[in-house]
Amino acid sequence: MAQSKKLKILFVTSEVHPFIKTGGLADVSSALPQALSEMGHEVRIVVPKYGAIDERKFKIHEVVRLKDLPIKIGEKEVVFSLRSSFLIGPKTRVQIYFLDNMEYFGSRQSLYVDPITGTDYPDNHERFILLARSVFELIHKLGWVPDIIHINDWQCGIIPAYLKFNHKDDPVVSNIKVVLTVHNLAYQGFFPKSEFYKTGLPEELNSEKGIEIYGRLNFMKSGLLYSDAIVTVSPTYAEEITKDEEWGAGLRSILLKRKKDLSGILNGIDDKLWNPESDVTIPKNFSTKDIENKIENKKALCEKFNLNFNPDVPIIAAISRLVDAKGFDLIAEIIHDLMKLDINMVLLGTGEKKYHKLFEEVQRKNKGKFSCYLGFNDELAHLIEAGSDLFLMPSKYEPCGLNQMYSLMYGTVPIVRETGGLADTVEKFNEKEETGNGFAFKKYDSSELLKETKRALKIYNDKKLWSKLMRNGMKSDFSWLSSAKKYVDLYKTILS
Repeated sequence: MAQSKKLKILFVTSEVHPFIKTGGLADVSSALPQALSEMGHEVRIVVPKYGAIDERKFKIHEVVRLKDLPIKIGEKEVVFSLRSSFLIGPKTRVQIYFLDNMEYFGSRQSLYVDPITGTDYPDNHERFILLARSVFELIHKLGWVPDIIHINDWQCGIIPAYLKFNHKDDPVVSNIKVVLTVHNLAYQGFFPKSEFYKTGLPEELNSEKGIEIYGRLNFMKSGLLYSDAIVTVSPTYAEEITKDEEWGAGLRSILLKRKKDLSGILNGIDDKLWNPESDVTIPKNFSTKDIENKIENKKALCEKFNLNFNPDVPIIAAISRLVDAKGFDLIAEIIHDLMKLDINMVLLGTGEKKYHKLFEEVQRKNKGKFSCYLGFNDELAHLIEAGSDLFLMPSKYEPCGLNQMYSLMYGTVPIVRETGGLADTVEKFNEKEETGNGFAFKKYDSSELLKETKRALKIYNDKKLWSKLMRNGMKSDFSWLSSAKKYVDLYKTILS
């Protein structure tokens, strides 16, 4: 395919920032389409219109051709509309279609989980069958035929099955290629086998050879089997899920069969929002040219969190969900050892009750030295990244991770476990060569974390070496443009 050809890309997702967000998927679903559009490609997005989306604020309007479209889900008649708006970025605007159906989406504020029961909505399979089917209605009714349908996670997983089986003789869509991005393989979309008939897929797929696994339907399996290319959100994560049964989450054998079609492309970060030179939320902007200005943010951070300010005492930070998978079982094991060191510590996040209880107790016993905010606050997150010296991220697994990248940009040196995207972005510092941008340990063990933290504190005391280490990190390029270029190369490969 000619290098210069501009592509038509339909990006299908279950969440997009700033309209609706539960996690990193929403950030990717906003930033990647914008980056692709900036490169000159024609991108459109499809996302459900949940009750929590403010249609007046975002000027969501009706499209006559896409109004009151009927389909059947099993025996049930379902009527939906696709309404239009724009995702407006600093350099581009991307057309976005909202799947509007009151029963499945509009009546619900929450995306996947019933807030009353705390468990997944029992009709999630019907909801995301509707999302998948709406994509083909959109293409036919608009007459806008994409080259690529780019899908994300289990919620979009049956789209390629429809394309390969139900639409295989449809000349309008039969040449479209599908790329699946797996943001986290642990979430797979399991449903009872008895519900298969609602998909409308051929009966042969209601088996282990098809989209069933361990006696249940699995929407992620469908995506892995029938997409033309599979991408994970970091190269190391792509390796881990094929090498290790635990990381492969029951789907390793399928991933191994598709290994030649599997790759990893690191997520970017929004370097307009996360940039210490221009960040409007922090007290003092700084860059590698005036790195000494970072200290003003440290002062402000100490004030905000009631920590004792001392320019020579490092602040170690963590911003995270407080769960075992993020390494908090390791932190819990060594927290009292950490409190004996010459450090201050700040923590922002929410999660398991046992950790809330632990960190409230640590705060009570270590006033002026340890402080936590058990919740989430975006402005505080920026201040913590700007004002801290070290950032703790000892995750058990981490498909990509964003906070280590924010930290590097802000000269806040990360201490990570070598896994997934952490291994791809943080290179262990070598003091002799003065190479690398952070600290890392391999074995998932609290004594290894403590050892690497002590090594970091030793280097912190060598101001010249520390300044070099900070600058190494601040020179990183995590822009979405470099990630988007890799996606375009992949699109062109599967189209040729």
